[in-house]
Amino acid sequence: MRQAGEPLDRARAAMILVHGRGASAADIMTIADEMRFPGVACLAPQAAGSTWYPNPFTAPLESNEPYLGSALDVLSSLLAKVETAVPAEKVVLLGFSQGACLTLEFAARHARKYGGVVGLSGGLIGPDGTPRDYPGDFQRTPVFLGCSDVDPHIRKERVVEAAEVFKRMGADVTMRLYPGMGHLVNADEIEAVRKIVTAVAG
Repeated sequence: MRQAGEPLDRARAAMILVHGRGASAADIMTIADEMRFPGVACLAPQAAGSTWYPNPFTAPLESNEPYLGSALDVLSSLLAKVETAVPAEKVVLLGFSQGACLTLEFAARHARKYGGVVGLSGGLIGPDGTPRDYPGDFQRTPVFLGCSDVDPHIRKERVVEAAEVFKRMGADVTMRLYPGMGHLVNADEIEAVRKIVTAVAG
């Protein structure tokens, strides 16, 4: 686990950043570095073997167990730790790629008012046609979803699906599909995240 920014016990707001497959907590922290705000604690968990679950996010859910359940538990425990100092409505959950899929799935399964939810190149976990009957209400939580329209790992339809599910669950959703972009994070996405964090950090 990596920590940066304000110490948690003094923070006004917090970000939990979740890395992608084959990457590290240090890699995803580079996003936090681009928007270091006074008063914001940044925490990034590290997946064992740099992978949260073994198979594609579109594989049958059971094929990614017990790893998926364990990864969701990591986020649950980390959020509980953050909440000892910072309320959920001041916490921004952010993930990239496999980390975005995990972050979006975690948020959907634990819907409530957050400071923000950000999925960069990701969608909800499970095969096409998975019922998305999550309980809960995001109470106007700002949600940002950004992805290439030709991402080799994430079909744009899965980003659109996530946007529709989060809207239905009461989130304030912004979705942007970038023409011809690679599997990466661009300046427009960083700016969108910066706006969410600024609003939360006050």
